[in-house]
Amino acid sequence: MKFSTVVTSVIFIAAGVNAFADVPNPSSVPDFSIGEVDAQKAYDQSSFPISANDLLLRAKELLSDEIELGVKDDGACLADDFEFAAAVVGPIPKDEYLDALKSFSLKESFDITNNYYGFTVDPLQTNRVWFFTRQIAKHIAPFVGAKPENTKDDLVLPPQLMHMDFNEDALLKEFGFYTVDRRHGNTGGLGGAFGFFYGVGKPLPIPECQPYKRSWQFRTLSFVGGIGKKFAKKKE
Repeated sequence: MKFSTVVTSVIFIAAGVNAFADVPNPSSVPDFSIGEVDAQKAYDQSSFPISANDLLLRAKELLSDEIELGVKDDGACLADDFEFAAAVVGPIPKDEYLDALKSFSLKESFDITNNYYGFTVDPLQTNRVWFFTRQIAKHIAPFVGAKPENTKDDLVLPPQLMHMDFNEDALLKEFGFYTVDRRHGNTGGLGGAFGFFYGVGKPLPIPECQPYKRSWQFRTLSFVGGIGKKFAKKKE
């Protein structure tokens, strides 16, 4: 910003005038040159009966301690056709989902800070809410045989992108999440319950519950590709 602009703005503010009052927030203005969606226009034209703002409020309500995504309200917030669908686990129907969550409680063994942020309604699927979490958890009670005193550091899970799909009655139709940066944190790039198992040194003995490792096919392909590049350089 030019110095003259700053001086002018200070003068305006001193006089009770905001020089930038009519300047739109860049984050709220779609940039069509990069193919950005006009989200507000999509919301206005949506046939889904729940507004974007109300849907965000509903999503946060389901995350509250009073509901906890169906755990505390005995599934009253879940649609009959609800499914849990994550990157590895699922789809799991309503009853199986509730039974799995009630079989063990992470909150009983960990002091968890969810660090939710970035709540937004998908403009191309206006019954869906997206949001991120960057969980940090302190081990406070025994968990699958692991004792807190043996867990030296707080668990730092990788960033995870979560989604909720709602029906027209504001009941949850689908919930799921995906790790979006497996190199972050100290749980082997694993999110969800798998991250907690790994973080306390008790990973489940299946490949899906271990840190990502390239398959031998991928390693072979990379090796062959590397040789091909070396020969190509020699020809040049």
